[in-house]
Amino acid sequence: MAERRLRHLLEGAGAALVYAGFRALPVAAASALGGFLARSIGPRLAFSRRAQANLRHALPEIGEAERERIIRGMWDNLGRVVAEYPHLGEYRVYERGGRVEIVGAEHIRAQAAPGRRAFFFSGHFGNWEVPTLAVTQAGLEVVEMYRAANNPFVDQLISHSRRVVGSELAAKGSAGARRMLAAMKSGRHIAMLVDQKKNDGIAVPFFGRDAMTEHSLAVFALRFDCAVVPVRTDRLPHARFRITVEPPLPVMRSGDEAADTLALMTRVNQVLERWIRERPDHWFWLHRRWPE
Repeated sequence: MAERRLRHLLEGAGAALVYAGFRALPVAAASALGGFLARSIGPRLAFSRRAQANLRHALPEIGEAERERIIRGMWDNLGRVVAEYPHLGEYRVYERGGRVEIVGAEHIRAQAAPGRRAFFFSGHFGNWEVPTLAVTQAGLEVVEMYRAANNPFVDQLISHSRRVVGSELAAKGSAGARRMLAAMKSGRHIAMLVDQKKNDGIAVPFFGRDAMTEHSLAVFALRFDCAVVPVRTDRLPHARFRITVEPPLPVMRSGDEAADTLALMTRVNQVLERWIRERPDHWFWLHRRWPE
């Protein structure tokens, strides 16, 4: 226990130093440096083999050179995301001439009407902290579900940097589910990344293979008559982004709750798959998304 705490403390101190270093730089310079470091080191690490395996299963039609290009791009994107954490407060989604372009903002504003509730979903795509900014900066109250980091000191640092997003953070798990339920009952909205493996989820097709999928989105959407709104963030040059808010997905109700849940989560995974096929270097291929 003491050894693990010491390891966590050292890792946390290192993360804080890196955070401070990126914070001292202008956002574009920090992003460029983070991308350079990650794409220079990441592809050499052993667990990049998991990205190789995932790509071979998901996109078998591409060749080795293209897989290597995608993995370098994935690491570049990941390094940039890390470097941009200290600068999240600089992103003003609705500021003309700012660092963010937005398409489809009307689909967010439509959920601000009295009595409306929405599930805004995205994946680990582009900078995955940016989509919630579009929702909170439109004036909507949001509970954002997230997976807590294994290291509590790193988790505190990430939570600190996320405070500028303006959402209430709820760690995934039973406590987070209760907070999500309370949010729905009080008329607030939920934001969630839905592309990670969930062992106690449901099997849903993803790139032609069943993947265990978090399905609370569908459960709550069906129960509370929520809009299910896809929000995508594409990376642009110089630490800029384009947010695309797509029309809400159709939510069908046949009376068979299990079938309706599977149908909705299948549509969600189809949206994620479309995004990833269009920009595969934007996605985090290191997840254990499918059975080994």
